[in-house]
Amino acid sequence: MKILLIGAAGQLGHELKRSLACLGEIVACERRQLDLANTESLRSAVRTHAPTAIVNAAAYTAVDKAEQEPALATLINATAPAVLAEEAKRAGALLIHYSTDYVFDGTKPEPYGEHDTPHPLSAYGRSKLEGEYAIAASGARHLILRTSWVYGLHGANFMQTMLRLGREREELRVVGDQIGAPTWTRHLADVTAQILGRQEAPNGLYHLTASGETSWHGYAQAIFENALQLGMMDRAPVVRRITSADYPLPAPRPKNSRLDCSRFMRDFDLTLPDWRIGLADCLADTQI
Repeated sequence: MKILLIGAAGQLGHELKRSLACLGEIVACERRQLDLANTESLRSAVRTHAPTAIVNAAAYTAVDKAEQEPALATLINATAPAVLAEEAKRAGALLIHYSTDYVFDGTKPEPYGEHDTPHPLSAYGRSKLEGEYAIAASGARHLILRTSWVYGLHGANFMQTMLRLGREREELRVVGDQIGAPTWTRHLADVTAQILGRQEAPNGLYHLTASGETSWHGYAQAIFENALQLGMMDRAPVVRRITSADYPLPAPRPKNSRLDCSRFMRDFDLTLPDWRIGLADCLADTQI
């Protein structure tokens, strides 16, 4: 198998390089080598390398900044995936693409299924949804994996931010009325490798997150509890629970980011561990 990995330097891409290595040849492209904003370079890369699979781990993820740069977010999150899908179809390759819980408005009281109608609240969410639609309409063999609250040892994410702020401050105020499932990049990468290693993978859209649920406030508390146990911190800050209204941001977030992953479990016979297990293992890995 020859895999073209796009976004190899990102937090998910870094883990994918490790997880996919056992499957064959990996052509790992970082942003400085292959910028999603340059659609012609994307076409050229696919045609030059002629992969059997394309894994797109790159995206415009600056949720608040996207409110001021909607055209750039759309170019990277929608136009570029559309081009990749066109080229995947031309090459007969499988395209794996990652999307987000932010395609939903969060008003549903239950976890969202793949059949639920998206209604993004932000420019970022709209751009990711456009990318989904473009891939689905392309006719390419594809898997779109919607996930949530992604974190890892590399790149900028909530876990890294909390660890930094927790060492700097005595008290933190963290939103407690948004619910989701923090999902470790290594678990996403490992499951992606398992899917690609199969003879034939189902085609279409799937939800894939860690099991369980929590709020950002509960997530922050768990980060500090684990960090203390591992000796990563001498003391933990006080974590105050606040509401979304107490911490307004340029881009509104969905209150309910829970995704129903039962379809993925049924079709692939795979599931991700509880978010607490992923968090504990991720933080423990920093000590190795």
